[in-house]
Amino acid sequence: MSNYANLPAPSPEQGLNRYLQEIRKFPMLEPEQEYMLAKRWVEDQDTNAAHQLVTSHLRLAAKIAMGYRGYGLPQAEVISEANVGLMQAVKRFDPEKGFRLATYAMWWIRASIQEYILRSWSLVKLGTTSAQKKLFFNLRKAKARIGALEEGDLRPENVARIAHDLGVTEDEVISMNRRLSGGDASLNATIGTEDDSSTQWQDWLEDEDANQAEDYAERDEFQSRMALMAEAMEVLNERERDILTQRRLQDNPVTLEDLSSVYDVSRERIRQIEVRAFEKLQKRMRELAKAQGMLASA
Repeated sequence: MSNYANLPAPSPEQGLNRYLQEIRKFPMLEPEQEYMLAKRWVEDQDTNAAHQLVTSHLRLAAKIAMGYRGYGLPQAEVISEANVGLMQAVKRFDPEKGFRLATYAMWWIRASIQEYILRSWSLVKLGTTSAQKKLFFNLRKAKARIGALEEGDLRPENVARIAHDLGVTEDEVISMNRRLSGGDASLNATIGTEDDSSTQWQDWLEDEDANQAEDYAERDEFQSRMALMAEAMEVLNERERDILTQRRLQDNPVTLEDLSSVYDVSRERIRQIEVRAFEKLQKRMRELAKAQGMLASA
């Protein structure tokens, strides 16, 4: 994908308005155009096709990135991270699934930005739990719901309610609130824009339609479940693994008739193997989940 080196790149020197004007030059794609370009990339590794897919969605990446202006990070870098997520989406996009690239890419773009935010803010370490990450992305909304935005240190009853709602400890709520209110990057700090020099970071917080907390939590849970299932699959033999995959882990399951021909057994026998393999997999996943829970609480 060497053509990615030719993408316009946002920079402080260039200015955000100039970058946004530049990416508007790239045309939007009709569904059929998008499908054919994606096919050329998937089947032939056509980098020109991939380049067109990326450039036609740079405006989407920039729009999503603008929803993360409340974290005190350089906007040019946030947009660059959004573009990284977009590239990953194009690389993995399957046009045969029946949905548009924009729908698929939004998840990758947000995930890339959130990873960048978590790497950049010293208050969120690599070892932070998914619940703490949810707190990081969702604290201000939780405070707004209970009318506590203007509080410095939260009142005990508000700390207790937020901790309960977000599934974290009260100490974590207090610590995160203090850091977000005046630690690494104060949300009340004044910033200067081309149009207004009195804007505060809290005025530039994320778009309410971009539910970062839920996206991050869902992504984290999905990755954990996939890793758990991959490990649990080791309990199955090769035939069980193949039949279960063909029957239950594909968008278009293979029929019992087709598998009976492959393995030269009856359809009923294939069904029995599928059911038994699924039961074994469920049991192993429960065992692994329990073991990981015990380790986490140790």
